[in-house]
Amino acid sequence: MSPVRVLLVDDQALFREALGTLLSAGGEVEVVGEAGDGDEALRRAAELAPDVVLMDLRMPVLDGVGATRRLRVEQPGVRVIALTTFDDDEDVFAALRAGAVGYLLKDVSSARLVEAVQAAARGESVLQPSVAAKVVARFAQLPEPDPAPRPQPLVVPLSERELEVLRLLADGRSNREIAGELFLAEGTVKNHVTNVLSKLGARDRTQAALRARALDLL
Repeated sequence: MSPVRVLLVDDQALFREALGTLLSAGGEVEVVGEAGDGDEALRRAAELAPDVVLMDLRMPVLDGVGATRRLRVEQPGVRVIALTTFDDDEDVFAALRAGAVGYLLKDVSSARLVEAVQAAARGESVLQPSVAAKVVARFAQLPEPDPAPRPQPLVVPLSERELEVLRLLADGRSNREIAGELFLAEGTVKNHVTNVLSKLGARDRTQAALRARALDLL
């Protein structure tokens, strides 16, 4: 399998250098370029056509939210993961509304980051556990339409094991972390996640968590 092509966007050159070294170590990721601000990121993305962009949010010239919004219009096939120091509500929801498919903090482990990059390249969403909790909480606060239709029950119910996987998935855990928690092989967890998404009719992990909440499964 070809490595995922990644563009690093951060205004701190030392951080970009260190991050590039960590990401490239295992061979699953190829860092194809760097940018120090959002405006440069747009130019570099047009030149390099990366699969995934790791985007800092607070940068000069053009911030990460603005760059993400433009990138999603100019190159809709490129997946953006916000990688930042901050997880306050304003930053989180601004990035997600702009089109980011993931939101991670800079204290994330290199293994988790590589896994997130690979997941984003596959079309999945990736959220820090604290961010996933914010998304689910915000969804729960939204006013329901009047009258509020009750979600249809699942045609095929989730097994007890799938429910365990769903609860950890909703907490923002990666497949590797779920495997460790439940003492399962990572491939087994991946199969369970696929079944959970299929039964819930969800396209990704975030939508699965939201639909599970609507069905009172969490």
